[in-house]
Amino acid sequence: MTTGDITGDSGGPPADCGLCARLRSFRQHWRSAEPRWHNAPVPSFGGGDARLLIVGLAPGLRGANRTGRPFTGDGAGELLFPTLIAAGFASGSYERRAHDRLTLRDCRISNAVRCVPPANRPTPEEIHTCNRFLVAELAALPQLRVVLALGTVAHRAVLTACGLKAAAAPFVHGTRHALPARLDGGARFLVDSYHCSRLNTNTGRLSAEMFRAVFADIRSLIEG
Repeated sequence: MTTGDITGDSGGPPADCGLCARLRSFRQHWRSAEPRWHNAPVPSFGGGDARLLIVGLAPGLRGANRTGRPFTGDGAGELLFPTLIAAGFASGSYERRAHDRLTLRDCRISNAVRCVPPANRPTPEEIHTCNRFLVAELAALPQLRVVLALGTVAHRAVLTACGLKAAAAPFVHGTRHALPARLDGGARFLVDSYHCSRLNTNTGRLSAEMFRAVFADIRSLIEG
């Protein structure tokens, strides 16, 4: 199964989304400061037939908020995309820009919050408000088998979108949790990983080997 570098959201926020006043104001500031940047809600990346959905925290200011593609142009992408290529979930080459030669395979990437937040910290209200778009994302992937949550915010956002309480599935790196089955009865799983941010990799909390092991487990779930 192969998907091209389709970027878009049929149920995502519009470019001028005003649901969160603070985030809208922050976007408008950066539209004035950097008019060539994306500076809008960042759509998902990958095809609608993906069996793996990766959910991050939010667009980085000089990463996805600049390039318009999740994890593209920031430190987290330096680990994520080579790992996806090595695991067979992407092909081509990652060049730190939206229009490169990278193609996702059986994989789609999104965020719990679609707009860049000040200091990379969305408020609980902003996370809650944006959850409607994650609900739509999950519903629009009929072949979805695994959701990979990068960090605790993404983990809790996925649980909320699935109607589950946080206590039902605590975040633990490398752990898999059962999610409500698809309408056709297919099993679905939530897999946890520390976020692939420079903060975690530079401090040794997450190594490349640990991250590759997570994707090996995901591959076994998808193919099993």
